[in-house]
Amino acid sequence: MEPALARRVLDERRGSALREVIPSTMGEPLLWAGLDGLVDLCAERALSLNVTTNGTFPGRGAAAWAARLVPVASDVKISWNGATPATAAAVMPGLSLDAAVENVRVLVAARDTAARAGGRHCGVSFQVTVQEANVGELADIVRLAAALGVDRVKLNHVQTRLPALLATSLRRSPEAIARWNAAVDAVRAAAETARLPTGERVLLQNAVELAPDPASPAPRGPCPFVGREAWIHPDGRFAPCPHPAASQGGLGDFGSVAETPLRALWASDRFLALVAGYEDHAVCRTCPLRRPGGA
Repeated sequence: MEPALARRVLDERRGSALREVIPSTMGEPLLWAGLDGLVDLCAERALSLNVTTNGTFPGRGAAAWAARLVPVASDVKISWNGATPATAAAVMPGLSLDAAVENVRVLVAARDTAARAGGRHCGVSFQVTVQEANVGELADIVRLAAALGVDRVKLNHVQTRLPALLATSLRRSPEAIARWNAAVDAVRAAAETARLPTGERVLLQNAVELAPDPASPAPRGPCPFVGREAWIHPDGRFAPCPHPAASQGGLGDFGSVAETPLRALWASDRFLALVAGYEDHAVCRTCPLRRPGGA
């Protein structure tokens, strides 16, 4: 996205109900040329920044990035997919687990220093893409998070958007689901016994058992996105949620902030109709994102 387009949206939304800005959930936001300007705008306008990074902290290193992000961020989520070097590198090729651990130490130290000085508490999270390759290490990831002072471990099931990913899913068969359910028990036990330096538990998100039927592993709940978040694609197209179908127009064409102010798109009859009736939409009826962790 052109930085000027992002700024135009924030300028137009100034004084609105906007509270948090999430710069990309795909790719590495710390490589985006517009991030420094976005950080400054969020600081100036008391907006929270919610960032997901691969944890390599490119260009500046962890200390310099922490100095930029911690004062503004509500949460820095680090993609974390293994507790051993082999598994971490298998899921994220080229990743050095030792270097990633040291980067987390630097980030958490900066977070703690800022909090002691009276700043906001910037959350630090591990965001795990749960799959066959790492299901046996989930409890160890929780223990590592506790040892490092990481507040939260968020578990997201791999989304099988490509045929090659089907074999990695822990939702594909009763046997795979059983491995996931055993891991849920293990991560809960780990969170109970391996505490943060404060004595508190690591917060677990989406550590929820699934029913053994792959066709219906969990009941669908309300959509966490439609009517609550505005997803703006790099070219300015407005989408109601992160579902791949939304980016392809499968939920409808809701216009572009490159041509129309976001407030007008948000108030349009077409968008309001989706908000009111998404549960009856074919895409939304089967959407895994309405289940814990995208199950």
